[in-house]
Amino acid sequence: MRLNHSAASPYVRKVNACAIARGLDGRIERDTTNPHLSPPELLRVNPLSKVPALLLDDGTALYDSPLICEYLDSLGDAPPLFPVAGPARWTALRLQALADGVLDACVPRRREMGFPPDEGRTAFITRQREAVARAVDALEGEAASFGDLRTIGEVAVGCALGYLDFRFAAEPWRPGHDRLAAWFARVSELPPLARTVPAG
Repeated sequence: MRLNHSAASPYVRKVNACAIARGLDGRIERDTTNPHLSPPELLRVNPLSKVPALLLDDGTALYDSPLICEYLDSLGDAPPLFPVAGPARWTALRLQALADGVLDACVPRRREMGFPPDEGRTAFITRQREAVARAVDALEGEAASFGDLRTIGEVAVGCALGYLDFRFAAEPWRPGHDRLAAWFARVSELPPLARTVPAG
């Protein structure tokens, strides 16, 4: 398998964390790419020019982190990150959606912050910041039930909080979120997160 990736992408981090949790990290070759330049080698795998994009050995292309993570979860013998059925599955998928939503708010917000402010841009940035704040509040309410990266939801939440530290360190999320902060401190020492700290 070959993974088109960027070291700074939180979506790529989630895939790499899943690969480590599943014991598959050594089976993945990695090609560093800049999706903003739409390089031909990435477009051959993902016409959207987004990472992560995974090329399987049989030539099948998979893209978008939820799909790649679920594919990786179908391999190997480690305990599954995606519960098969029932309330545990819906909780894990909901947490993944919430965490990915944090990233979906943060990534374009960071880009917009690099441009001169105007009324529309300021409103957009404010809306995304408030969405993230509400999400972190919601995660604090559930943090007591979180385990040690046992599900895709917990992995995704860890990656989202790590991205807040990485790109928005001037806006600390920990005050008022003691349970979530304690959980994140603990799981940050586990291999899936400790070995995938973003750079760039």
